[in-house]
Amino acid sequence: MAAPYDIRIIGDPVLRRRAAAVADVDATLVRIVEGMVETMHAAEGVGLAAPQIGVQKRLFVWDLGDGPRAIVNPQIVESDGEWVYDEGCLSVPGLSWEIVRPKQVHVIGRDLDGNEVSVEADEIEARLFQHELDHLDGTLLIERLDEATRKAALRTLRELGIGSGSTAMRPSGAGDATSTGLRLL
Repeated sequence: MAAPYDIRIIGDPVLRRRAAAVADVDATLVRIVEGMVETMHAAEGVGLAAPQIGVQKRLFVWDLGDGPRAIVNPQIVESDGEWVYDEGCLSVPGLSWEIVRPKQVHVIGRDLDGNEVSVEADEIEARLFQHELDHLDGTLLIERLDEATRKAALRTLRELGIGSGSTAMRPSGAGDATSTGLRLL
């Protein structure tokens, strides 16, 4: 079954723009979230931000194996520690890098019913929240790399033809990526 949305990949200008706050959660937004969950699952990802499907709204979905969830207008209100992890991204297909981020975060926002959400997350869930919030701010994980690694990554992307003219891809599944421990966010 085909995913409802194409995932935008590096090079698409929509990924570089800050997403707008969600004013109202309505039936259209709920349908978008449902499609985002289907698209995320089809790509074997664990998180997907609205800008990754071309929707400039501050929301993302995630599923770390305990069922899909969504958060609207999320923000990190606290962070602590440091954790290095091999991080991948559905918008930078097939590649990953070790990235340092805070180990714990406290995220607040709203659910699709308008209720306040408050999550204290650690390790992979904390990383996922930070990664998706980066997407909402127009930041890709490649910008989290040191200068030498970023230059090498950009060279690899050019050699693979990723981000040069092609702006969306149909999820075909990450295949071996999730079985090796890499999380696609």
